[in-house]
Amino acid sequence: MKYLCLVCVEETKLHAMPKAELDGMIAEHLAHDEILRRNGNFLTAAALQSVRTATTVRVRNGRTTVTDGPFAETKEQVGGFYLLEARDLNEAIQLAAKIPSARHGCVEIRPVWELVPAGGGSTA
Repeated sequence: MKYLCLVCVEETKLHAMPKAELDGMIAEHLAHDEILRRNGNFLTAAALQSVRTATTVRVRNGRTTVTDGPFAETKEQVGGFYLLEARDLNEAIQLAAKIPSARHGCVEIRPVWELVPAGGGSTA
């Protein structure tokens, strides 16, 4: 089963880290990615640019509204994600606990709802 792991961190704390500490955490992420690849759990991952670059789109009653900034005012922001393959939620939790940023923020795990078109055809 596929699980999306949303990595949430306080961006201000990341920016306040000494460069050597931030570089070390990035190196840990890359090493962790390689372990996940070798074990067959890694599907994809990416870090996101600053929350200051976010744009939110809403459509209400046929009208599109675009606003600058994240979707919600929160202390922690989504800073990146992993898309993992895991047997079940327990394995996904074990894998997420090893994501280095979990020590600085949190990782929200959500099963992927794979949508299938009517008639059971491929989405690709």
